[in-house]
Amino acid sequence: MNTNAKKILKMGLLFSLSLFIVLYTFFISKDLLFGVEIKNVNFDGQRVDDMRVMAESVVAVFGNAKNAIHLRLNGRPIFMDQAGNWQETIALLPGYNVVEIKAEDKFGNRDVKNYQLILK
Repeated sequence: MNTNAKKILKMGLLFSLSLFIVLYTFFISKDLLFGVEIKNVNFDGQRVDDMRVMAESVVAVFGNAKNAIHLRLNGRPIFMDQAGNWQETIALLPGYNVVEIKAEDKFGNRDVKNYQLILK
């Protein structure tokens, strides 16, 4: 009975150590697995899915770039806080405008979102 208890204890410790290694590996590599993501982009507080008609030529753009280290709005670098939240103001030209947001993470993964705005 004493040897059975030792075997059970050894197997339990080995299982616990293996589980710890798997969970720690997942925790360390979650940024690589999930990559960068641009989300919750709003123009003057309104979400734009495909195309939006805007009434004002100056528009506040804000959103979140999860896991990003570099963020660009129409080719211009913009800054974000520790949580990935960012806010910028852009000027629209009369007619059709395309707003491009690019994010890149520390592994080189990229996410690009294009939004189409029409200024009356």
